[in-house]
Amino acid sequence: MSAQTIFVIDDHAAVRDALAEMLSVFGYTVKTFESADQFLDALNGAPAGCVVADVKMPGTDGIGLVRELVRRKLRLPVVLISGHADVPMAVAGIKAGAEDFIEKPVDDAQLVAAINRALAHRAGQEDAQKSQGELGEKFARLTPRQIEIFDLVVEGFTSHAISQKLNISARTVESYRAEVMEKMQAESVAALVRQAVRLGRITP
Repeated sequence: MSAQTIFVIDDHAAVRDALAEMLSVFGYTVKTFESADQFLDALNGAPAGCVVADVKMPGTDGIGLVRELVRRKLRLPVVLISGHADVPMAVAGIKAGAEDFIEKPVDDAQLVAAINRALAHRAGQEDAQKSQGELGEKFARLTPRQIEIFDLVVEGFTSHAISQKLNISARTVESYRAEVMEKMQAESVAALVRQAVRLGRITP
């Protein structure tokens, strides 16, 4: 399965580049756009992934983008980014159909967690066909330490943050993380998050 694509939409080039670089580190395929209108014009078919968009933009704003995707019946989750003064707009975006909003300055772990929740929420129906029993059996094979790593990863903690939290090296965290992904047969963090939702470890 190919990596999930994150569509980053922001009228500030520095913000676009910073978000794209950070999300690439987390294994996502990233495409950037300087406006919602540019993104909507480039839309072809029903792409899989998640949109990360600023609330305030020239032309179609974040709320308008959410409404247009709903109008086109595209099941593409949107995570809005808002400044402190834009929070009421972001809340209006949620009411219009956005999955979540993150306040500026954007916290990497918080944004990744929001994206993973959004992807997990939209993919829940796809995963429902898979056997819950098989998933439970995979999870039962994890050691207590692997379960600890599992829970922190699906909450959006980076390996560095986990290493500080558990007082172990980042290299050890990466080793545990790889073991968890292998045992759970998860091809990405997003897939791990979907599993966590189905197991009741996190609430979407």
